[in-house]
Amino acid sequence: KYLNLEEQAWDRLVLLAQAKKLKIKASDKEVIELIEKYPFFQRNGSFSESLYNETLRYVFRVQPRIFEEQTRQNIVISKLYKNAVKDVAVDEAQVKEEYSRLNEEISVYYLSSLFADFAGNIVISGQELADFFNKNSIQFKQPLSFNLEYIIVDTEDKMRLAVEKLSRKEDLNKIAAAVNTGVKETGLFGQTDPVPGLGWSAELLNALAKSKAGDYLTPVRSEKNLYIFRVKERKEPFIPEFSQIKDKVKGLMIKEAAQKQAKEKIEQALQEAQNNKIDLAKIAKKTGLKSGTTAGFKFGSYIEGIGASDAFWTIAKTLKDSQTSDIIDTPEGYYLIRIKSIKPVDEAKFAKEHDDFKAKLLIQKKQEAFSKYLEGLKVHSRINL
Repeated sequence: KYLNLEEQAWDRLVLLAQAKKLKIKASDKEVIELIEKYPFFQRNGSFSESLYNETLRYVFRVQPRIFEEQTRQNIVISKLYKNAVKDVAVDEAQVKEEYSRLNEEISVYYLSSLFADFAGNIVISGQELADFFNKNSIQFKQPLSFNLEYIIVDTEDKMRLAVEKLSRKEDLNKIAAAVNTGVKETGLFGQTDPVPGLGWSAELLNALAKSKAGDYLTPVRSEKNLYIFRVKERKEPFIPEFSQIKDKVKGLMIKEAAQKQAKEKIEQALQEAQNNKIDLAKIAKKTGLKSGTTAGFKFGSYIEGIGASDAFWTIAKTLKDSQTSDIIDTPEGYYLIRIKSIKPVDEAKFAKEHDDFKAKLLIQKKQEAFSKYLEGLKVHSRINL
């Protein structure tokens, strides 16, 4: 359910169109040789034509001609890939830098100014809430939203019957009764939100934008079920009454005030750190903030009590001994850090893993380059369309 098959299909069409433009082809011999190498078509180490035909018929459920043409396309796309990334390379400096990024451990002293530490002390009057809402009401505007009625049909026979009745625009309740199911409702949801009970469906969300109350939408087929939707309510964008969202307004005001106070405190702490070469713990005590020390962490790991390590690791690598970082902005608040220790790469281990790591890094760089290449083709295709 996490695969975007429609996007993958378009990607394939775009790549095949580009290959045709570049006159990239695959011969019958290449197709035969590749198919004969597939282990699932081999018996006792050799290609078996009977196994091939049985597998296509009973497992893949596809005709040989279609499978062979798809294989030809795969070869063509593979050649296009090799052509697009033929100039991608990695040098020794890149290998060492990337290996260090993934294996070097850093520990830091930190000082934190978290929003939550300030939010509890913020008091806002009713008049302040009302004034804030009047000045910022556009922030609370609700998007275009919908409430859908729908039925779930779970067998092929019922699906055919439901679609037949839908084509005659019969009432949804009658369709539901005919296939022995009930009518459900999604409840109101925003146009850019997942559909309650179904999840993301680009096809459905696109259709919603053009729909009105009473419209049926194109049925959506999942792996097991068919969903038939009817728009029960279409609610245009609107700004709710203050009384309806008073708590939401208060939450936003407290959040903004806490962020402002936290920023002021961390700026005060940074100035203190730059003017006085004292440790962060003393600065924290002086400014009323919190301080601590991390265990050793690598890039891409998780720092207990803080979160993702990437920004901390990257910034720490630029610091010298006793140097304080600039302010680090995170979703929870602000930090200052100083290096405590760096555990360097094990050179013997690096030498042992060098060749395999370099090969994997090269594959990664080629994949990244090809992804950019594909995105460029897709942009060009959209412009042409």
